[in-house]
Amino acid sequence: MTTEPSPYHRRVAEQKRAAIIEAATRLFLDAGYAGTSLAKVAEAAGVSKATLFKQFPTKAALFDAIVTESWTVEDDGDDFRPPTGDLRAGLTAIGRRYVTLLTRPGMAALFRIVIAELPRFPELGKAHFERGKMPYFDSVRRYLDTENALGTAKLDDTELAATQFLGMISNYVFWPRMLLIDWSPDDASIAHVVDEAVLMMGARYGAANTTN
Repeated sequence: MTTEPSPYHRRVAEQKRAAIIEAATRLFLDAGYAGTSLAKVAEAAGVSKATLFKQFPTKAALFDAIVTESWTVEDDGDDFRPPTGDLRAGLTAIGRRYVTLLTRPGMAALFRIVIAELPRFPELGKAHFERGKMPYFDSVRRYLDTENALGTAKLDDTELAATQFLGMISNYVFWPRMLLIDWSPDDASIAHVVDEAVLMMGARYGAANTTN
């Protein structure tokens, strides 16, 4: 007969999981994916190897977990639903959430790991794309599909529109950080970029601004 773990034990397990992911991210960045063993991760995280292997039996599984957590916003998880029926309000909510993801402490490090190791471990790029970036992109595309169906937007290609919107934000908020370590625009500048991206999308795709 099995019993459910107590709240205390669940909390301890979550804390150990967080410590493992934090240590692995740091070691992957410092020593590279190939140069980091699960034993080193366990030591850096302050957990036993048995504890680590129980949660992450392979290094690939650990990397997948890092990607998944990096693309999850803690305060809404999978329950985020941008308001529908109002293109500007919905895109503003999406844009602000995207900024939260892109500016979280581990996101730039994750991209650097993937870029550095891609020639030797192309599966890392595939994991990052399929488990992180693409699911988020698809959520934005589905939102635009909904607005299209409601008649609040007129789009022939929602995939292109999602690419345009997210690109306008990430090209200012995130990508300069890949080359400029001290790139850190203030909150007002970031909010302005999101607002302008929303206005441009409304001007191009808003139902009131399109002509047949």
